[in-house]
Amino acid sequence: MNKQKKQVSTNIDDNLSYLKTELGVDKSFDVIQLDQEYAGRKMSLFLIDGFAKDDILHFIMKFLASLEPEQLEPNPLEKLLKKYIPYVEVEKVDDLDAVVDTVLAGPTALVVDGIDYVIIIDARTYPVRGPQEPDTERVVRGARDGYVETIVFNTALTRRRVRDRTLRMEYQQVGRRSKTDICICYIEDIADPEQVAAVKNSISKIDTDGLPMAEKTIEEFISGRHYNPYPVVRYTERPDTAAAHLYEGHVIVMVDGSPSVLITPVTFWHHLQHAEEYRNKPVVGAYLRLVRYLAVFASMFLLPLWYLFSVTPELLPEGFGFIGPNEIGQVPLFLQILIIELGLDMLRMAAIHTPTSLATALGLVAALMVGQVAVEVGLLSNEVILYFSIAAIGTFATPSYELSLANRIIRIVLLIITAIGGVVGFVIGVTAWIVMLARMKSFNVPYMWPFIPFSYRAMRDILFRAPIPLKNRRPTVLHPKDPDR
Repeated sequence: MNKQKKQVSTNIDDNLSYLKTELGVDKSFDVIQLDQEYAGRKMSLFLIDGFAKDDILHFIMKFLASLEPEQLEPNPLEKLLKKYIPYVEVEKVDDLDAVVDTVLAGPTALVVDGIDYVIIIDARTYPVRGPQEPDTERVVRGARDGYVETIVFNTALTRRRVRDRTLRMEYQQVGRRSKTDICICYIEDIADPEQVAAVKNSISKIDTDGLPMAEKTIEEFISGRHYNPYPVVRYTERPDTAAAHLYEGHVIVMVDGSPSVLITPVTFWHHLQHAEEYRNKPVVGAYLRLVRYLAVFASMFLLPLWYLFSVTPELLPEGFGFIGPNEIGQVPLFLQILIIELGLDMLRMAAIHTPTSLATALGLVAALMVGQVAVEVGLLSNEVILYFSIAAIGTFATPSYELSLANRIIRIVLLIITAIGGVVGFVIGVTAWIVMLARMKSFNVPYMWPFIPFSYRAMRDILFRAPIPLKNRRPTVLHPKDPDR
């Protein structure tokens, strides 16, 4: 049921009493109420300390202080809006509850006696860091700017690269209490209207009190499949990456308070692409992509395969006996792999919580204790460390952090199934993994496209980084309104 609107009164005392109570002026030190008198009328400003631009408000207050009563007649509201408040973003609101929500978001509210509207002056600023290059998406050559935690800055960074007149930035608010600002971004002449409607509809259905984790909370609401580790949206902090996807026909979701934007819809292969491939010559980019694919699939299948060959050496062709461990050690091979898997995750968590000044010491402890000492006491074998190191390198080479975590879970599951069922278990595990991905969809787009269902031209572009002049078609799976580039 919609909440009944609290109408603004022409009696300023009634308005001030309501706003003062709802905003908690006497309880929160950062909520400021400034009672003034300009042009013979009682007025009051409501603002949040730290959000308001002091110089802009001082200028407006100085301008209002010079007004005479007759200058506001006969229509004081129109005179203030169009003549005597010299600022770009000014509007009127007749709902006091909307005024409360607006003030808490940053703008300043001007309440005037005798006027049944509140004037909203959007002279706000947010604490913000500079648009630095994202740590997880670095490139050797290329742009060094990245998204920040302020949504207006992010929309500006996007428009800087996409000057299409049909670029749309549609605004929504989510969260009954948090009132989090969300922007749905797409190019109207390219994006499929059904995809745009699906994204907007899924976001409008979110019913929660707040979004403390910003874009991650949004993803969990719109993606479903809570027990499936694979991400059905792609995160990026690079404006050039977001722009490239907009030109393909994707829809971008920006959430205020987060430097990461969501790209929808995406496939499994979108998570394996990196801007570095397009910052080099096509041949070099194709080579980098193939190396990355090799690393990613090695991170998933190398350890289970090596374990399978170690416990069933008869599967190895003649001359490949060196693949198995020379010394089993005191601990069963399966437990050795699990121990080092958990050990790496512990090390990763410790690195996150370790100050930079102590990171070197942490690395030395890990290298000496986990590596050398573990082998000497017989806890781990040299081969386990070797093959796990290769798998770990493949994990870190995965461009998408979310995909790397999902692949790590699948690797552990494959290892357990292989330990239980041997060759049959490994085949069943890999088959179940492929079937799971083939059944997934991201906003009605098959997750494994163009492999399943198969498309030769699209799959060729996935496997090999094609020269940009030859990529003259947008992905057909997105159903773009303008398929030609």
